[in-house]
Amino acid sequence: MRERNRLESGMNDIRELEREASDAVELWDMAEAEGDKGAIAEVEASIRAALQKAKDAELKALLSGEVDANDCYIEINAGAGGTESQDWASMLRRMYVRYANARGYKVEEIDEHGGETAGIKSATMLIKGEYAYGWLKSESGVHRLVRISPYDSNARRHTSFASVWVYPVIDDSIVVDIQEKDVRTDTYRASGSGGQHINKTDSAVRLTHAPTGIVVAVQAERSQHKNRAKAWDMLRARIYEMELKKREAALQAEADSKTEIGWGRQIRSYVLQPYQMVKDLRTGVETSDTGGVLDGDLEAFLQASLSHKLGPETVVQDLD
Repeated sequence: MRERNRLESGMNDIRELEREASDAVELWDMAEAEGDKGAIAEVEASIRAALQKAKDAELKALLSGEVDANDCYIEINAGAGGTESQDWASMLRRMYVRYANARGYKVEEIDEHGGETAGIKSATMLIKGEYAYGWLKSESGVHRLVRISPYDSNARRHTSFASVWVYPVIDDSIVVDIQEKDVRTDTYRASGSGGQHINKTDSAVRLTHAPTGIVVAVQAERSQHKNRAKAWDMLRARIYEMELKKREAALQAEADSKTEIGWGRQIRSYVLQPYQMVKDLRTGVETSDTGGVLDGDLEAFLQASLSHKLGPETVVQDLD
Protein backbone atom coordinates (compact mmCIF):
# COMPACT_ATOMS: atom_id res chain seq x y z
CA MET A 1 0.00 0.00 0.00
CA ARG A 2 2.87 2.36 0.79
CA GLU A 3 4.41 1.67 -2.63
CA ARG A 4 1.03 2.21 -4.30
CA ASN A 5 0.56 5.54 -2.54
CA ARG A 6 4.07 6.66 -3.51
CA LEU A 7 3.48 5.84 -7.19
CA GLU A 8 0.03 7.46 -7.20
CA SER A 9 1.45 10.63 -5.66
CA GLY A 10 4.21 10.75 -8.29
CA MET A 11 1.72 10.33 -11.14
CA ASN A 12 -0.50 13.08 -9.70
CA ASP A 13 2.53 15.40 -9.62
CA ILE A 14 3.17 14.70 -13.31
CA ARG A 15 -0.47 15.26 -14.30
CA GLU A 16 -0.55 18.56 -12.41
CA LEU A 17 2.65 19.73 -14.11
CA GLU A 18 1.27 18.78 -17.53
CA ARG A 19 -1.92 20.76 -16.83
CA GLU A 20 0.00 23.82 -15.60
CA ALA A 21 2.32 23.73 -18.63
CA SER A 22 -0.63 23.49 -21.02
CA ASP A 23 -2.44 26.36 -19.29
CA ALA A 24 0.71 28.50 -19.36
CA VAL A 25 1.09 28.06 -23.14
CA GLU A 26 -2.51 29.11 -23.77
CA LEU A 27 -2.29 32.11 -21.45
CA TRP A 28 1.02 33.16 -22.99
CA ASP A 29 -0.44 33.11 -26.51
CA MET A 30 -3.45 35.16 -25.38
CA ALA A 31 -1.34 37.71 -23.46
CA GLU A 32 1.12 38.09 -26.33
CA ALA A 33 -1.68 38.54 -28.87
CA GLU A 34 -3.25 41.27 -26.72
CA GLY A 35 0.09 42.84 -25.80
CA ASP A 36 -0.80 42.57 -22.11
CA LYS A 37 2.54 42.93 -20.29
CA GLY A 38 0.94 42.38 -16.90
CA ALA A 39 -0.52 39.05 -18.02
CA ILE A 40 2.82 38.05 -19.56
CA ALA A 41 4.54 38.72 -16.23
CA GLU A 42 1.95 36.52 -14.46
CA VAL A 43 2.54 33.70 -16.92
CA GLU A 44 6.30 33.97 -16.39
CA ALA A 45 5.75 33.74 -12.63
CA SER A 46 3.55 30.65 -13.04
CA ILE A 47 6.17 29.01 -15.28
CA ARG A 48 8.86 29.62 -12.66
CA ALA A 49 6.60 28.12 -9.98
CA ALA A 50 5.97 25.08 -12.18
CA LEU A 51 9.72 24.75 -12.75
CA GLN A 52 10.30 24.61 -9.01
CA LYS A 53 7.58 21.95 -8.70
CA ALA A 54 9.33 19.95 -11.42
CA LYS A 55 12.60 20.14 -9.51
CA ASP A 56 10.89 19.05 -6.30
CA ALA A 57 9.19 16.14 -8.12
CA GLU A 58 12.51 15.13 -9.64
CA LEU A 59 14.17 14.96 -6.23
CA LYS A 60 11.18 13.12 -4.78
CA ALA A 61 11.48 10.51 -7.53
CA LEU A 62 15.11 9.93 -6.58
CA LEU A 63 14.08 9.06 -3.02
CA SER A 64 12.51 5.80 -4.19
CA GLY A 65 15.24 3.32 -3.27
CA GLU A 66 14.33 0.20 -1.34
CA VAL A 67 15.43 1.65 2.01
CA ASP A 68 15.39 5.41 1.26
CA ALA A 69 12.34 5.90 3.47
CA ASN A 70 14.03 4.23 6.46
CA ASP A 71 15.68 5.72 9.52
CA CYS A 72 19.47 5.72 9.41
CA TYR A 73 22.62 5.50 11.47
CA ILE A 74 25.39 8.07 11.15
CA GLU A 75 28.83 6.97 12.27
CA ILE A 76 31.56 9.62 12.60
CA ASN A 77 35.24 8.82 13.12
CA ALA A 78 38.10 11.27 13.66
CA GLY A 79 41.10 10.89 11.39
CA ALA A 80 44.75 11.16 12.27
CA GLY A 81 45.70 14.44 13.93
CA GLY A 82 44.81 14.05 17.58
CA THR A 83 42.77 16.78 19.27
CA GLU A 84 42.27 18.86 16.13
CA SER A 85 40.67 15.99 14.19
CA GLN A 86 38.66 14.90 17.22
CA ASP A 87 37.27 18.41 17.58
CA TRP A 88 36.38 18.37 13.87
CA ALA A 89 34.51 15.08 14.33
CA SER A 90 32.54 16.71 17.15
CA MET A 91 31.70 19.67 14.89
CA LEU A 92 30.36 17.28 12.25
CA ARG A 93 28.21 15.51 14.81
CA ARG A 94 26.74 18.87 15.88
CA MET A 95 26.11 19.75 12.21
CA TYR A 96 24.08 16.58 11.60
CA VAL A 97 22.16 16.93 14.86
CA ARG A 98 21.15 20.48 13.88
CA TYR A 99 20.20 19.35 10.38
CA ALA A 100 18.02 16.57 11.81
CA ASN A 101 16.37 18.90 14.31
CA ALA A 102 15.57 21.43 11.59
CA ARG A 103 13.80 18.72 9.55
CA GLY A 104 11.86 17.47 12.57
CA TYR A 105 13.84 14.24 12.82
CA LYS A 106 14.60 12.61 16.16
CA VAL A 107 18.21 11.93 17.15
CA GLU A 108 19.33 9.16 19.50
CA GLU A 109 22.92 8.84 20.68
CA ILE A 110 23.96 5.21 20.22
CA ASP A 111 27.66 5.25 21.01
CA GLU A 112 30.45 7.75 21.73
CA HIS A 113 34.17 7.67 22.48
CA GLY A 114 35.46 11.03 23.69
CA GLY A 115 38.78 12.57 22.72
CA GLU A 116 41.69 12.88 25.13
CA THR A 117 41.48 16.69 25.36
CA ALA A 118 38.40 17.73 23.37
CA GLY A 119 35.99 16.47 20.75
CA ILE A 120 35.29 12.81 20.00
CA LYS A 121 37.21 9.90 18.58
CA SER A 122 33.99 8.38 17.25
CA ALA A 123 30.24 8.59 17.65
CA THR A 124 27.17 6.82 16.29
CA MET A 125 23.72 8.38 16.12
CA LEU A 126 20.33 7.05 15.10
CA ILE A 127 18.34 9.53 12.98
CA LYS A 128 14.62 8.79 12.99
CA GLY A 129 12.39 10.38 10.38
CA GLU A 130 10.75 9.89 7.00
CA TYR A 131 13.37 9.44 4.27
CA ALA A 132 16.22 10.05 6.71
CA TYR A 133 18.45 7.56 4.90
CA GLY A 134 17.42 8.78 1.45
CA TRP A 135 18.47 12.34 2.25
CA LEU A 136 21.63 11.60 4.22
CA LYS A 137 23.11 8.60 2.38
CA SER A 138 25.27 10.82 0.16
CA GLU A 139 27.10 12.15 3.24
CA SER A 140 29.20 8.98 3.49
CA GLY A 141 32.85 9.81 2.88
CA VAL A 142 35.75 11.86 4.20
CA HIS A 143 35.18 15.47 5.24
CA ARG A 144 38.14 17.90 5.32
CA LEU A 145 38.51 20.99 7.51
CA VAL A 146 41.04 23.81 7.07
CA ARG A 147 41.26 26.41 9.86
CA ILE A 148 43.49 28.15 12.38
CA SER A 149 43.59 25.60 15.16
CA PRO A 150 42.38 26.84 18.57
CA TYR A 151 44.62 24.15 20.05
CA ASP A 152 47.83 25.46 18.45
CA SER A 153 49.61 28.05 20.62
CA ASN A 154 51.34 29.38 17.49
CA ALA A 155 47.99 29.94 15.72
CA ARG A 156 48.99 27.93 12.67
CA ARG A 157 46.62 26.70 9.99
CA HIS A 158 45.73 22.99 10.27
CA THR A 159 44.05 20.52 7.95
CA SER A 160 41.92 17.86 9.64
CA PHE A 161 39.93 14.88 8.41
CA ALA A 162 36.97 12.91 9.71
CA SER A 163 34.92 10.16 8.07
CA VAL A 164 31.16 9.84 7.97
CA TRP A 165 29.35 6.58 7.26
CA VAL A 166 25.57 6.57 6.79
CA TYR A 167 23.67 3.28 6.63
CA PRO A 168 19.97 2.39 6.84
CA VAL A 169 18.07 0.86 9.71
CA ILE A 170 16.86 -2.56 8.56
CA ASP A 171 13.71 -4.06 10.02
CA ASP A 172 14.45 -7.53 11.34
CA SER A 173 10.86 -8.71 10.86
CA ILE A 174 11.46 -10.42 7.52
CA VAL A 175 8.41 -11.89 5.85
CA VAL A 176 9.50 -15.09 4.11
CA ASP A 177 7.30 -15.38 1.04
CA ILE A 178 7.78 -18.80 -0.55
CA GLN A 179 5.98 -19.61 -3.79
CA GLU A 180 4.59 -23.14 -3.73
CA LYS A 181 5.47 -23.58 -7.39
CA ASP A 182 9.14 -23.19 -6.41
CA VAL A 183 9.00 -26.07 -3.93
CA ARG A 184 9.07 -29.74 -4.88
CA THR A 185 7.45 -32.04 -2.33
CA ASP A 186 8.48 -35.70 -2.04
CA THR A 187 6.93 -38.21 0.33
CA TYR A 188 8.60 -41.46 1.24
CA ARG A 189 8.60 -44.21 3.80
CA ALA A 190 10.35 -43.26 6.99
CA SER A 191 13.36 -45.29 8.07
CA GLY A 192 14.82 -46.07 11.45
CA SER A 193 13.05 -46.63 14.72
CA GLY A 194 9.47 -45.58 15.21
CA GLY A 195 7.32 -48.66 15.13
CA GLN A 196 5.43 -50.46 12.40
CA HIS A 197 3.23 -47.58 11.25
CA ILE A 198 5.97 -45.00 10.80
CA ASN A 199 8.01 -47.47 8.73
CA LYS A 200 5.16 -48.80 6.54
CA THR A 201 3.48 -45.56 5.33
CA ASP A 202 4.74 -42.67 3.21
CA SER A 203 4.67 -40.26 6.14
CA ALA A 204 8.12 -38.69 5.68
CA VAL A 205 8.25 -35.39 3.74
CA ARG A 206 11.13 -33.78 1.87
CA LEU A 207 10.88 -30.24 0.47
CA THR A 208 13.29 -28.89 -2.16
CA HIS A 209 13.34 -25.13 -2.77
CA ALA A 210 14.44 -24.75 -6.39
CA PRO A 211 15.64 -21.09 -6.36
CA THR A 212 18.02 -21.64 -3.44
CA GLY A 213 18.65 -25.39 -3.57
CA ILE A 214 17.69 -25.72 0.11
CA VAL A 215 16.42 -29.19 1.05
CA VAL A 216 14.66 -30.07 4.31
CA ALA A 217 13.27 -33.42 5.36
CA VAL A 218 11.07 -34.46 8.29
CA GLN A 219 10.06 -37.93 9.37
CA ALA A 220 9.65 -37.52 13.11
CA GLU A 221 5.84 -37.69 13.17
CA ARG A 222 3.56 -40.56 12.22
CA SER A 223 1.31 -38.08 10.38
CA GLN A 224 2.39 -36.91 6.93
CA HIS A 225 0.38 -33.72 7.56
CA LYS A 226 2.38 -32.88 10.69
CA ASN A 227 5.66 -33.69 8.97
CA ARG A 228 4.72 -31.46 6.04
CA ALA A 229 3.86 -28.54 8.35
CA LYS A 230 7.12 -28.94 10.25
CA ALA A 231 9.08 -29.16 6.99
CA TRP A 232 7.58 -25.85 5.80
CA ASP A 233 8.51 -24.22 9.10
CA MET A 234 12.07 -25.49 8.69
CA LEU A 235 12.23 -24.25 5.10
CA ARG A 236 11.09 -20.78 6.12
CA ALA A 237 13.68 -20.73 8.90
CA ARG A 238 16.46 -21.79 6.52
CA ILE A 239 15.57 -19.10 3.97
CA TYR A 240 15.30 -16.52 6.76
CA GLU A 241 18.79 -17.45 7.98
CA MET A 242 20.15 -17.23 4.43
CA GLU A 243 18.72 -13.71 4.02
CA LEU A 244 20.26 -12.65 7.32
CA LYS A 245 23.67 -13.87 6.17
CA LYS A 246 23.28 -11.99 2.88
CA ARG A 247 22.44 -8.82 4.77
CA GLU A 248 25.38 -9.19 7.13
CA ALA A 249 27.70 -9.85 4.18
CA ALA A 250 26.44 -6.74 2.40
CA LEU A 251 26.94 -4.57 5.49
CA GLN A 252 30.41 -6.01 6.01
CA ALA A 253 31.32 -5.34 2.39
CA GLU A 254 30.21 -1.72 2.81
CA ALA A 255 32.21 -1.44 6.02
CA ASP A 256 35.29 -2.89 4.32
CA SER A 257 34.92 -0.36 1.51
CA LYS A 258 35.40 2.58 3.85
CA THR A 259 38.55 4.27 2.71
CA GLU A 260 41.47 5.71 4.62
CA ILE A 261 40.65 9.01 6.32
CA GLY A 262 43.06 11.42 4.67
CA TRP A 263 44.26 13.33 1.61
CA GLY A 264 42.69 12.53 -1.73
CA ARG A 265 39.70 10.77 -0.15
CA GLN A 266 37.51 13.72 0.80
CA ILE A 267 34.05 14.36 -0.62
CA ARG A 268 33.70 17.86 0.85
CA SER A 269 36.07 20.57 2.04
CA TYR A 270 35.26 23.12 4.73
CA VAL A 271 37.72 26.04 4.59
CA LEU A 272 37.52 28.58 7.42
CA GLN A 273 40.95 30.15 6.88
CA PRO A 274 42.34 32.04 4.90
CA TYR A 275 38.90 32.39 3.22
CA GLN A 276 35.40 31.04 3.92
CA MET A 277 34.09 28.27 1.67
CA VAL A 278 32.43 24.88 1.80
CA LYS A 279 32.73 22.95 -1.46
CA ASP A 280 31.44 19.52 -2.45
CA LEU A 281 34.07 17.92 -4.64
CA ARG A 282 31.58 15.55 -6.33
CA THR A 283 28.93 18.03 -7.48
CA GLY A 284 30.89 21.30 -7.48
CA VAL A 285 28.31 23.00 -5.23
CA GLU A 286 29.94 25.60 -2.99
CA THR A 287 28.97 28.35 -0.57
CA SER A 288 30.73 31.00 1.49
CA ASP A 289 28.18 30.61 4.30
CA THR A 290 30.36 28.25 6.33
CA GLY A 291 28.58 29.15 9.56
CA GLY A 292 25.21 28.20 8.10
CA VAL A 293 26.49 24.86 6.83
CA LEU A 294 28.10 23.96 10.15
CA ASP A 295 24.79 24.89 11.79
CA GLY A 296 23.06 22.21 9.72
CA ASP A 297 22.03 23.98 6.50
CA LEU A 298 22.86 21.10 4.15
CA GLU A 299 19.90 21.28 1.76
CA ALA A 300 21.84 22.61 -1.23
CA PHE A 301 24.46 19.86 -0.93
CA LEU A 302 21.97 17.03 -0.37
CA GLN A 303 19.72 18.12 -3.23
CA ALA A 304 22.70 18.44 -5.56
CA SER A 305 23.90 14.95 -4.62
CA LEU A 306 20.50 13.50 -5.51
CA SER A 307 20.27 15.46 -8.78
CA HIS A 308 23.85 14.53 -9.68
CA LYS A 309 22.74 10.91 -10.16
CA LEU A 310 20.58 11.94 -13.11
CA GLY A 311 23.47 13.39 -15.05
CA PRO A 312 23.76 17.01 -16.23
CA GLU A 313 21.74 16.40 -19.38
CA THR A 314 18.57 15.42 -17.49
CA VAL A 315 18.59 17.76 -14.50
CA VAL A 316 15.92 20.46 -14.73
CA GLN A 317 17.67 23.70 -15.63
CA ASP A 318 16.92 27.21 -14.33
CA LEU A 319 15.32 29.76 -16.63
CA ASP A 320 17.56 32.52 -17.93
